[in-house]
Amino acid sequence: MFKKLSEAIKRKPIIGWAIFGVVMVCVFLLGLLAASITERRAEIASIYNNKVRDIGEGIEPRSELWGENYPREYNTWKKTADMDFKSKHLGNVEEDVLETRPEMVVLWAGYAFAMDYKAPRGHMHALEDNRNTLRTGCPETDTDGPQPATCWTCKSPDVPRMMNELGIEEFYKTKWGALGDQIVNPVGCATCHDPQTMNLTITQPALVEAFQRQGKDITQATPQEMRLLVCAQCHVEYYFKGDGKYLTFPWDGGSTVEDMEKYYDEIEFSDWTHKLSRAPMLKAQHPDYEIFMMGTHAQRGLSCADCHMPYIAEGGIKYSNHQIMSPLKNVANTCQVCHRDSEENLKNYVYERQDKALEIRDRIEKELAKAHIMAKTAWDNGATEQEMTASLKLIRQAQWRWDFSVASHGASFHAPIETQRIMAHSLDKSLLAQLELQKVLFAHGVKDVPMPDISSKAKAQEYIGLDMKTLQENKDKWIKTVVPQWLKKAKENGRIVASL
Repeated sequence: MFKKLSEAIKRKPIIGWAIFGVVMVCVFLLGLLAASITERRAEIASIYNNKVRDIGEGIEPRSELWGENYPREYNTWKKTADMDFKSKHLGNVEEDVLETRPEMVVLWAGYAFAMDYKAPRGHMHALEDNRNTLRTGCPETDTDGPQPATCWTCKSPDVPRMMNELGIEEFYKTKWGALGDQIVNPVGCATCHDPQTMNLTITQPALVEAFQRQGKDITQATPQEMRLLVCAQCHVEYYFKGDGKYLTFPWDGGSTVEDMEKYYDEIEFSDWTHKLSRAPMLKAQHPDYEIFMMGTHAQRGLSCADCHMPYIAEGGIKYSNHQIMSPLKNVANTCQVCHRDSEENLKNYVYERQDKALEIRDRIEKELAKAHIMAKTAWDNGATEQEMTASLKLIRQAQWRWDFSVASHGASFHAPIETQRIMAHSLDKSLLAQLELQKVLFAHGVKDVPMPDISSKAKAQEYIGLDMKTLQENKDKWIKTVVPQWLKKAKENGRIVASL
């Protein structure tokens, strides 16, 4: 071959010059590539070698300080404060869920969620929303209730700092209001990162303890698994165990809705006794991790960060977008990285799954509210505990399944088949509870149960006996008087940097 090429060059020298030119261009391009790689590596190295600030080895909850070293990630994290996106069903805007679905007031009668339940916003709002909700009450002193400090747990990197200072058990035992001037930085860098290596790390002991009870070592998790587990620190089902309100994940027997129900039944746990039906109730928190693990994306090895924190490239730097929110705001860098389809089609696929699940959800809420009201009527007409046992068990089971599905952010997309299975069982048990209650009602001569007007949040709250005017007035006054004192003290003690 080389002999033929040599003869061709002798006959036509221009061929040799052409080959020479091509070689020189390739050498030039390879030189540019090598220079670019060297430059990018130097750019990456400079991030670690020229840090503006030594964050230290302890827990530094002030993300502003981390931002001096990692401005790209920090600037995208600050955008979690934005409220500029609303998809068909979800987004990052504040929404009063009880206003749009008033039956939920009845479902949570006797529990704090009946007073106030709003759609979650971005991480920057975590503390603000926790302080402002009616559910946390108006504590004036360190010993006031109603909530324990456990309710701060997933809202701030100040929490692991205080756990280190007080001890884990003592932290949980403390009242929520006692730490108002200490828990002042919203979910941020220290929640998920080691300050020395920037590796992902677990800062919440409940997740580590849950793994240990299952015989697993969380320190052996792969980097990709950690991109899921740092989210699982908080986006999970949990309960407050015992008088010490010790935060615990009920995964000992498994993490399906049935596994956790069995766990709760065996320890005879209930979050509250329903004010109307008197059923011993379970309140699901936000089992996002558990449901995600039963969906297609998890089964294919994806993590939360793959869709909720897409990569951004700037020069030689590739970093995660820390504006954690719905992937539907940024389809080009989330869904379309894997799925070769139009943005419109991809969004419609999501909406189709959501629409079908929410159709069942809305039916459940109406039928389950009716079951609670029927149970109240049965009690009012002389029903005995023995007569009510079967129906109350069904109500507990139905509402646990409904709550497990709706409390998870994005369940109808993360695992649509499993979510609809759970909802179908919830609807079935809601209707079975009504059948059992009809037997009790007929036995006591009740042939008709008049349904109250619960067509609005205000009407439903009045029906279950809530004095919302007083509750809101007290909360508004507390926000204007107590919260500023907390923040003033925190600033004086150097706990916060930015003006909050």
